Amino acid sequence: MTERKANNRKNHTPTPHDLAFKQFLTHPDTARDFMQLHLPTELQAVCDLSTLKLESGSFVEESLRPYFSDVLYSLKTISGDAWVHVLIEHQSTPDKHMAFRLLRYAVAAMQRHLDAGHKKLPLVIPVLFYTGRQSPYPYTVRWLDEFDDPVLAEKLYSNGFPLVDVTVIADDAIMNHRSMAALTLLQKHIHQRDLADLLDRLATLLMMEHMTGQQLVSLINYLVQTGETSDAEAFVRELAQRVPQHEDALMTIAQQLEQKGIEKGIEKGIQLGREEGRSEGERDATLKIARTMLQNGIDHNTIIKITGLSADELAQIHH
Repeated sequence: MTERKANNRKNHTPTPHDLAFKQFLTHPDTARDFMQLHLPTELQAVCDLSTLKLESGSFVEESLRPYFSDVLYSLKTISGDAWVHVLIEHQSTPDKHMAFRLLRYAVAAMQRHLDAGHKKLPLVIPVLFYTGRQSPYPYTVRWLDEFDDPVLAEKLYSNGFPLVDVTVIADDAIMNHRSMAALTLLQKHIHQRDLADLLDRLATLLMMEHMTGQQLVSLINYLVQTGETSDAEAFVRELAQRVPQHEDALMTIAQQLEQKGIEKGIEKGIQLGREEGRSEGERDATLKIARTMLQNGIDHNTIIKITGLSADELAQIHH
């Protein structure tokens, strides 16, 4: 019990070991000596240790902060065109997941580097400095070893991640994607103005594949909201005729679209009416001004120039 309490306390307050370590290692000259002594040769070979700069540790996520002893240095490579960060972590009690923790610190440092406006990731070298009672250090410092299958994990994390690039999959191939086919096909072609050539394929899929009513509705909503097709309603009606088992649902959507279209039309009509009313009012005002000018004996050409009225309109006022 006492030991657990002590451990909890360790999580939230730095130990004297950490504080002493930090006091020394935050001094660039000491850090330079540390790196020359302890960094692997091939990594040292790319580092320009004269460019050492102490960085703050506030990039570490809140939940990890109590564990972090906060020594992060940035430096340039010897060619001067890339960044290396060295993250030195001090530990006086072993932690089974230390390798993963170091990885999380490293990723956080990379993110911070990007946030500062850099375009490329820095090489972050985590170094663990261990001073515990138990000897030698009992756990792995290779994060891949924390997986059940390190070989598979290494394959996954040292190669490109799985990519499904819908833009380069042939439509014929997509037709065989079972319950993913309709969505994939529609998302591939959603930016086309004319979806007529998609109609057959989509109808075939809806006939073949079992899709829940909810999936169908969300598919059509997606088409209507995001698609650039000029007449979504006609597309949906056409689809309804070809897919009897979904006809009711599709016709309901088409009717809703039609209703929306009518409402839009009415709205547009009202708006145009308003605009015409406004310009009508402006015209009346212009005629009034022209009449006043005429009464004051201003010549016709000047009035035409100022008001923009035609000679005919002016002649009518004159009479």
